[in-house]
Amino acid sequence: GFYGQLGAIARTVHDVRGQRFGPVAGPAYDTWSQALIGYFSDAAADLADAGLDAGDARLLADAAARHRGVLDEIGTPRLLHGDLWTVNVLLDPAAPQPAITGVVDSDRGWWGDPLADWTIYCAGRRQGAEQQAFFDGYGRLPDTAGDRLRARFYLARHLLAIRLERFRLEGPQLAADGLAATYDDVRELLADLA
Repeated sequence: GFYGQLGAIARTVHDVRGQRFGPVAGPAYDTWSQALIGYFSDAAADLADAGLDAGDARLLADAAARHRGVLDEIGTPRLLHGDLWTVNVLLDPAAPQPAITGVVDSDRGWWGDPLADWTIYCAGRRQGAEQQAFFDGYGRLPDTAGDRLRARFYLARHLLAIRLERFRLEGPQLAADGLAATYDDVRELLADLA
């Protein structure tokens, strides 16, 4: 029941329509491709500021520019929570079964394609009954060639965010293995996006 509730909440969030793309707090963009190019460019700057190699983030911005047409098939901005998953929900402590009563930590909110949300990434990594329950609550994902290509960009976006988060939380020494894995994974995605 918990994962079904989480899926239903994600769908409710994603059903909210916006006017422009990008972070809720701004900047705002007219197209989804501009928002993603902006994200990858900002991530490159953050990586460089942290003393990390930012070359792959710059290459992702270039790839997004090349694939504008497919990215801009997303014409209606939808609300993305940005960090909705198990640790960012409140539960009713008196309920006999887990019952979600609230959602917190929405500072990473965006306007964009629901398939780009952290929630969809996390649900896709689950297996078996948990994943099934989530998508029973959320609904079926679209699965066109364009969706699959956009999903490569969204995975890269999450990998860059994971890289920066590991570096900030663990420091360069503790995070070394996790950081290397993100570079390897992004390199594979870039090959797909060439």
